[in-house]
Amino acid sequence: MSEAGKRSPRAVGDARMIRIEALTHVYPGGRRQPPRTALAELTLVVPDGTFAILSGPNGSGKSTLFRILCGLTLPSRGRIWIGGHDLLRNPAAARALMGVVFQSPAVDKHLSVHENLSIHGALYGLSGAALRTRMAEALAWTDLEGRLTDRVETLSGGLARQVELAKCLLTRPRLLLLDEPTTGLDPASRRAFLGALGRLRRDLGMTVLMTSHIFSEAESVDSVAIMAAGQLLAHDTPQSLRARLPGDVVVIETDRPDALAARLREDLGAPVIRHGDDLRVDEAPGGDAVAFLERVLAAYRADVRGITVKQPTLEDVFIHVTAEASVAGRDGAEEQQETAA
Repeated sequence: MSEAGKRSPRAVGDARMIRIEALTHVYPGGRRQPPRTALAELTLVVPDGTFAILSGPNGSGKSTLFRILCGLTLPSRGRIWIGGHDLLRNPAAARALMGVVFQSPAVDKHLSVHENLSIHGALYGLSGAALRTRMAEALAWTDLEGRLTDRVETLSGGLARQVELAKCLLTRPRLLLLDEPTTGLDPASRRAFLGALGRLRRDLGMTVLMTSHIFSEAESVDSVAIMAAGQLLAHDTPQSLRARLPGDVVVIETDRPDALAARLREDLGAPVIRHGDDLRVDEAPGGDAVAFLERVLAAYRADVRGITVKQPTLEDVFIHVTAEASVAGRDGAEEQQETAA
């Protein structure tokens, strides 16, 4: 591959490929619905040449942020720079650096792989030898060799996603934005797709920002931004995020979560978090998770359906930081009420 194929020229020297400052977006209310804040004063930086995942549950605001970054939605207020270009004031220059893979498929399943790529290339003025060169570059990172004449509808979900990725690479973007691209893929296809993205980041120096609600997908990336209720709760490397939970996590399954949580807090001094119908203790009293488990079983065995001790994952970190944010929000609201009174 030529040097030109390895990296698009920089338009503006900036080590921050994405820079977001105080971004807020409010969806207007209707006759029976109040306005809804999807993003609240969000500030985020994604360095050039890194692979970042924006994670959080449905309704966290990550899809709204994605639409704003792609230029499909204008924010209520705030500023965004892409490769040094102001996205809101100079959108054409910012979008010229991007390749986008949406959650919904954007290929024609009735056409072949080659036909899909050719049509997309033609939209950008590519034809002849130039198109063939770009197509070879774009396909080098995929498993589509020998499948160019196959209709997309005959491919597996993972290979069809690779066609979409190859389409984006035809324009040699510096920034690749992906909105939950592994939705509907089986575990093997998901791993293969994520592996391809990792190779692109390493070999092309490309910046990758991907939204996902599957926390296991974020274990091997450069950084993870955790969102909930329109706010950025944490942004760090996976290792640093897991280090926020220094010990093992205890997960308790019970049919009486509220009653058992109250007893664990009162009797054992345990900082219990309820997540669904499960109870979680991220920091066992005394720092010994196994000893805490034994105390729980000795005193409350009749209320316990199952109990597990495990090392923390990114999903555990998410549950922990969202619980902290919820407590902080309640404390702030109570303080405001007391001040008003």
